[in-house]
Amino acid sequence: MNKKERSAALVSEYAALIRCPVCGGDMHVDSLASLTCSTNHAFDFAKQGYVNMLNKPVTTQYDQALFKNRRDFILESGFYEKMHEAVVDIMHRLDTDDMTVLDAGSGEGSHMERILAKVEGKHIGFGIDIAKEGILIAAKNYPDSIWFVGDLANLPLKDGSCDVILNILSPANYSEFNRAIKPGGIVIKVVPQSGYLGELREALYRDTDKAEYDNAGTVSLFEENFEVLERVQVKEKVMLDRTSLANLIHMSPLAWNHEAGELDDFISEERPVTIDLEILVGRSVISV
Repeated sequence: MNKKERSAALVSEYAALIRCPVCGGDMHVDSLASLTCSTNHAFDFAKQGYVNMLNKPVTTQYDQALFKNRRDFILESGFYEKMHEAVVDIMHRLDTDDMTVLDAGSGEGSHMERILAKVEGKHIGFGIDIAKEGILIAAKNYPDSIWFVGDLANLPLKDGSCDVILNILSPANYSEFNRAIKPGGIVIKVVPQSGYLGELREALYRDTDKAEYDNAGTVSLFEENFEVLERVQVKEKVMLDRTSLANLIHMSPLAWNHEAGELDDFISEERPVTIDLEILVGRSVISV
């Protein structure tokens, strides 16, 4: 089997969890080539193995180079290792041996894949992002998960299909999360705290109000939609070499508008950078 056919075969095992993003109907894999619903809405598998489930093309600022830098940073710097370990610990407390995990806003998929590599028992991961460039990289590198280009406001997954929804440093759509989560399932949202990437913020926005970050609105919105079961803090300084610092700059929206050469001093030698995250664990309080 080529990569496209292998992905289609994997998706066919879990087609019962997938719904058509146009009509909401059941879907099946047709001839290892497309996902098709009962009313003949069809979405083809790309040669890399992902499926574009958007109803119309979307353009984002997130390009392939950014996602390559992000993947290299996640895999090589060790910056997010303690966050990944904390999420794995949380997932291990769920009473299930057959876990369906959705990474909503997955980007190029490395957060979910690092987490799932450490999760015990049988599990399947779905990664969904609106940026095709990220999903393309994910499908090429992580063929054991299912990858969709899709809209978080219209998830191509059925009601009550997910044991865990991951939402890591990404926008969210809580009405859809509440629809897609199983009774007893959990949503794990990772949000930045005030010290997150403080050294980079200081280098970019010295003496401006952008040097500080406030996540109070993000946290309160989560609290309105879920019963908060647990909060886990991850904070430390991680020593980053010049390659990791360059990857950080090129993947971070914080640095999108910096002028050429503005951050040369920042990446001139290895330096500590702060990871400061809060992991919120929630359970739905809404009857869908």
